[in-house]
Parts: sequence; structure tokens; C-alpha cells
Amino acid sequence: MAQTEPRTKQDRIFEPKWLAWEITGRCNLNCIHCRSSSSMGSDEGDFTLQEAKALIDEITSFAKPVVVLSGGEPLLRRDVFEIASYGTGKGLRMALATNGDLVNDDICRNIKESGIRIVSLSLDGSTAEIHDDFRKQPGAFEATLRAASFFRKHGIEFLINSSFTKRNQDDIPNVYRLAKKIGAVAWYMFMIVPMGRGEDLMAELISKEDYEDILKWHFEMELQEKEMLVRPTCAPHYYRIVQQEAKAKGIDFQRRNLKFGTGGAKGCIAAQSIAFIGSKGEVQPCSYFPQAAGNVKEQSFREIWENSKIFQDMRSFKDYKGRCGSCEYLGVCGGCRARAFAVSDDYMEEEPFCSHIPRKVLREMEKERNNP
Repeated sequence: MAQTEPRTKQDRIFEPKWLAWEITGRCNLNCIHCRSSSSMGSDEGDFTLQEAKALIDEITSFAKPVVVLSGGEPLLRRDVFEIASYGTGKGLRMALATNGDLVNDDICRNIKESGIRIVSLSLDGSTAEIHDDFRKQPGAFEATLRAASFFRKHGIEFLINSSFTKRNQDDIPNVYRLAKKIGAVAWYMFMIVPMGRGEDLMAELISKEDYEDILKWHFEMELQEKEMLVRPTCAPHYYRIVQQEAKAKGIDFQRRNLKFGTGGAKGCIAAQSIAFIGSKGEVQPCSYFPQAAGNVKEQSFREIWENSKIFQDMRSFKDYKGRCGSCEYLGVCGGCRARAFAVSDDYMEEEPFCSHIPRKVLREMEKERNNP
């Protein structure tokens, strides 16, 4: 095993805690928002089982992140449970992200035997009409509900990921209630980042005004939710809204800190504590970021994590541009770097779907009005 240098203080701050690993590019659905444009005709990827094990060895030599085996559809890969078992044996908390279509009793038994701790399912509508339209596959809705039933039967914890655009944003409260009804331990509300097939949805992205209202709704819902973990995802400015709404309502924010998961952390944690590894070895700050920072076929994951330009740039908050760079909430938000890149072709630019005007910008605008 290669020698590793002692960690610096900065390395400890930016330790990988969560990795999404695309173990196959193939998928049996053709979802409208798919970041990788996956289909059954997609390239499976070129990680052999031995290469997968070697990557796990390298990662565990310096960190112990949660590893989510994803795709594509990871259950299409025959050795998915061998990979999961190996990661479990190395002390990793292994997870699985599936669309649910292939789940059955045997799959559930393999999930438990391999040590997978939690599984995520996708639910993008509270009815078959809405969900199947999003997933472009008749029967996808029933497959998700069936998979949830199998997981309950086998005592497997699962969470629900839900993605939203204009076509299904009015269904958000209904999806939340359904996720809770079918037994999910958590519900993550994803706000679409236009990548892959999602690039064709640019006109369908939820407006920044509606975005703000939805996040305020989420805050009110989270205040009342006692049974299920709820988090908006790819919506870093939620943590700015949490502070604003808590102050406006006279809520003791310090007491609510743990509940809302802010804990002083940034809303966007791409390259801060998470990363994505693609089926061909490319490493990205998150699964929605369209540029690779390096490839684990050519250099170690640790080298990419600690030294790549993209990762270093995204950790340099003082260099953020536009409203993000001037914002008093930069420390708890940071804006979505992938969405900034999708809209402006510059990942250091301001979050394009945030309506907040920083105090510093307001002062500058006031100064200009007073000194024409």
C-alpha cells in the first residue's frame, strides 16, 4: 500500500464523509431529469470487481465515508453485493440507491447479508400519472411502492428521494405525505440541477420566487415533523431561509440548530464533505457537477480530493462571485456550484435560483441612488 502523508488541519476539515459511486452506467428507466442520461444502452463502465475492491482499499486508507452504490441502476450489476460486502468488511457504512423496479425477496436478502445499511428509492409523484410521466416508464410508480413493501417486510430502512420541476411542483406536499405513509425513515426533496437529460428541462426549472416559497413551506413542515427526517437537497439557500424564518418567528435558533442540521455547516457540501465517482472513474464534487476533477484510474482518490483545482476552488469561499461572494449567509449556504455552472458556465458564480439580495449589495445600491 502506498505511503500517505500526515494530514494537515485543512485535510481534517475537508474529510470525505459521503461518496456516491456510480458502479454502472446502465439503467432500465429513461427519467427526464437523469444527470447521466442513463438507459439500457448506456455503457456499463469499466470497473472490474478487483478494481472496485482496490478503490475501497485506497479510500479506507485515509477516510471512512458513507458509500452509496448508485447508477444508472446498481442492481443491474451482478457483483453489486460483492462490492457492498467488501466495503462493509472494510468498515464502511454502505448504502444503495435504486429505482425499485428490480427489488424482490432475493434482492432484499442480499441487501441484508451484504451489510447495506439503508436504501434510497425515488418517488416523484403521489400518483402513477405524475410519477410515471417523470420516469418515462409505465409501472414505475407501482414498482416504487412494491419495493417499499418488500423493504418493510424484510426490515430494511429506506429513504425517499423526490425530484421536482414545474410539472410536479404542486404535488410536493402530497409526495411528502405518501413517503411518510409508506414507511420511509427520511424524505429528501431534490430541486433539479440541469445536467444530462436534465439540460432539456431548463425551461421547466422552478422559478426562484416559487423556489423560495417551497423552501419556506419546507421549514414550516419540518417544524412540525416528528417521525421522519426531512431535508431539501440541492437547495443550499434553505439554510439561509431557516435562519431568516426562525428569527422572524422568534424561534430560539440555537436550540433548533441540530434539528435543522445546520450546525455551522454550509448548505452546499460538494467538495466539502461529499464527492461523486463515475462509472469510468471520474471524480466530481457532486453527482450533478458536469466537470471531472480527476480520475481514480490515473491518480488516487485522496490526491484528487485534497489537491485538485476544482475541489480547492470550491473550498475557497472568499473567491465566490456575484451575490454569493457578498452574502452574509455564505457560511451556511454557499449556493449550488453545479447550478451556477449550468447557467453561467462558471462554478464560482452566484447561485442563479436564489432571490436573496445581500445586505452588502443593498448598501451599494443605496449608495448609488444617493450619489448618481
